Amino acid sequence: MLDLTVPTRARASFEDLEAATADLATPYAVVDVAALRTNAADLVRRADGKPIRLASKSVRCRALIRSTLAMPGFQGVLAYTLPEALWLAREIDDVVVGYPTADTAAIRRLADDDLLASRVTLMVDSVEHLELIAAAAGASGPRIRICIELDASLRLASGRVHLGARRSPVHTPEQAAALARAVVAHPRCELVGVMAYEGQIAGMGDNQPGLSKHLIRAMQRRSVDELAERRAAAVAAVRSVAPLEFVNGGGTGSIETTAAEDAVTEVAAGSGLLAPHLFDHYTRFHPQPAAYFVLSVVRRPSPRHATVLGGGWIASGAAGKDRLPMPVWPRGLSLVPTEGAGEVQTPLTGAAAADLQIGDRVWFRHTKAGELCEHVDELALVDDGSVVDAVATYRGEGKTFL
Repeated sequence: MLDLTVPTRARASFEDLEAATADLATPYAVVDVAALRTNAADLVRRADGKPIRLASKSVRCRALIRSTLAMPGFQGVLAYTLPEALWLAREIDDVVVGYPTADTAAIRRLADDDLLASRVTLMVDSVEHLELIAAAAGASGPRIRICIELDASLRLASGRVHLGARRSPVHTPEQAAALARAVVAHPRCELVGVMAYEGQIAGMGDNQPGLSKHLIRAMQRRSVDELAERRAAAVAAVRSVAPLEFVNGGGTGSIETTAAEDAVTEVAAGSGLLAPHLFDHYTRFHPQPAAYFVLSVVRRPSPRHATVLGGGWIASGAAGKDRLPMPVWPRGLSLVPTEGAGEVQTPLTGAAAADLQIGDRVWFRHTKAGELCEHVDELALVDDGSVVDAVATYRGEGKTFL
């Protein structure tokens, strides 16, 4: 298992990474272990003593999940589907499913297994979720661990303006307490946690190019203050109904402000380990890019263009330029605006394009972290100038959860 606690040198240069992986066939993905170690340590520093629950959606590689959880400061997993959680829980004893599930077959598997039921926590934000879970679980068996999701978005103008992810309908302390009472009333359910994800802070960089950063900073200051007060009141309201094992909040981009809240017992993070380019524009932290994918030049359609095979590894979210992969080596390359990143071919332009030859390699960064792993079977781990391991992604283990 990769040891993330050992002293490490600075992140590898592209020349070192390229030399270490020269024998690999494209397309392939690389993790710079030195950068990964630095990022993991920085996440722990930013959490200021509160445990970090690892967001598996942003990793999607069991070897890296194991290595990260072995590092002091990390504790438990925030999974993204119930089948994934059941798979991980065979070896990890604390897995919270970060999103509600309607997978009745998986719920029955959970309800029929004492070990899994003791390790996996389901997310709910409505009585309908409870009714679905109870119907699938049946009348007898171990109690199902339940976490309530509190909506963390910022609502202005009497709710007419909504800033943040549209997640839970539970927004007020009163709504949280009412759902808590419904959970406690179910004989098969046990209330153990509360979660709130402030995407408008954690997932939105406050140092974007241009004037927008000033509006983002003002919004985030307002949201941090509003949520801290409302989350504390909601947690107190839920604790008046039942004791809680944990209160989870935040994400990579909001660790400092989330961890500072007394009501929060743990923070969530994952993307900060691999540092995709979505996280390049923050004032609070500056992670080192740690994950790349590599494609080969197969065409020279003009003296000013070079075309690589593949490249259309587009990130989820609202469609836009920021969802596209970023060519980073050789320096001086850019996508062609009229074509972008194509499924089978991606033309590149820029100062460096003229020097590329057929067979040369181009290094890219993905917009997001874990989504990279949906395109490759393994990650080549490079440390101290050589490939020290090749570890399977979820895809490489034959797992497709979404």
